[in-house]
Amino acid sequence: MRRLRTLVASLLATGCATSTTDRLHLPPLQTVPHVDLGRYLGTWYEIASFPQSFQRGCTATTATYTLREDGDIDVVNRCRQGSPDGPEKVARGRARVVDRATNAKLEVSFFRPFWGDYWIVELGDDYGHAVVGHPGRDYLWILSRTPSMSPELYRSILGRLSAQGYETARLVRTVHRTPP
Repeated sequence: MRRLRTLVASLLATGCATSTTDRLHLPPLQTVPHVDLGRYLGTWYEIASFPQSFQRGCTATTATYTLREDGDIDVVNRCRQGSPDGPEKVARGRARVVDRATNAKLEVSFFRPFWGDYWIVELGDDYGHAVVGHPGRDYLWILSRTPSMSPELYRSILGRLSAQGYETARLVRTVHRTPP
């Protein structure tokens, strides 16, 4: 019962918290105009992200998306604890599209019945990179189809994120295994 009270109190406190968007009086977050979900599926490597408690100690982080028969998407997040050679940690979830006009706004759940916004705010023309955020601008992931990204592309993404009101200084680069 104590755990249930703690969980409810935490959820209520989170609901009252001010998001970065509210705190900085930013305009609504813009997403990409359209996502071809078939091209978006597959494995993505995390290049950088805002630190989150559920990713504490994670390195070599990946996310793999697979279409389900019911139209939702299976999500499998993997990381290595402590170092790229550390023990693997796996989280399984489910995503659903909430804006069918663009497919750019999804919700993801790892602990149903709780769902979190997953908005695609940038996507390479070749689907080689993506940036996923939250309308409150408190979550942010830069993703790539490969474990590395050119410094020029990374800098240009940071510029566009800054223009959208993201505090890019909060980003932490993700360490991946160095190829032999």
